[in-house]
Amino acid sequence: MGLFRKMREVFHDDWCSQCTAEMEVIRRKLYAMPMTVGHYVAHPEPEYYRKNLTPVSKKADIPTGQYACGIIAYRCPSCGHRAVKLDIFLPVRGIEKRERALYFDAGEMDDFLWQM
Repeated sequence: MGLFRKMREVFHDDWCSQCTAEMEVIRRKLYAMPMTVGHYVAHPEPEYYRKNLTPVSKKADIPTGQYACGIIAYRCPSCGHRAVKLDIFLPVRGIEKRERALYFDAGEMDDFLWQM
């Protein structure tokens, strides 16, 4: 499963991990993170994000020097499987300097993503 996730991240982050069909985007949201330049720490557990992300309307609302997280929720039209991608980045002069992407496909972020 680890190799599939790596390939998905590089080539097709919207492929279903269950049946490999192309998934559809069902929700997108943008959040500010409580980390600033030079203080990024990787957090692979979903609990960190559920507790620390602050919703923002647009990239311009993210404070200078602060990391952000774009969340994309996917649903597979073939098998119904759902997945969430967290794309962590630092906005720098209108460009997203990508730090990492995390995938949760066991429902770990469902409650958080649909609460707002």
